[in-house]
Amino acid sequence: MDDIAEVKHCEQQLREAMLHSDVTQLDRLLSDGLIFINQDGARLSKADDIAAHRSGLLAIKTLSEKGECVIQRFGDTATVCLTTEVAGEYVDQQFGGTFAYSRVWHQKDGRWQVVLAHCSAVNLTG
Repeated sequence: MDDIAEVKHCEQQLREAMLHSDVTQLDRLLSDGLIFINQDGARLSKADDIAAHRSGLLAIKTLSEKGECVIQRFGDTATVCLTTEVAGEYVDQQFGGTFAYSRVWHQKDGRWQVVLAHCSAVNLTG
């Protein structure tokens, strides 16, 4: 499998882990030093992200890619930019929307992990 295909495969594994709140897989795919900036601008850690899934506070029902997923490799680092339709529940409240995601994957000891992620809401009306 070439490097871009490896990262794309990791992205697919991450999508499945998020949809099923698979905290074991999330633990494997997310770096211990993860920084995730969510759509509200809050800075979250790996522990924060996994805790939301483990507790059941976050339940993602839909993750549908819209348009092209752009993956670029820079040595032992890769960037991913994609737009996704997301729907689910957070603290028993329904949510949904279109979001642009940027992720930085780092390869260490033959394993790819997300070290940095950012999410922004996409305004489709203007």
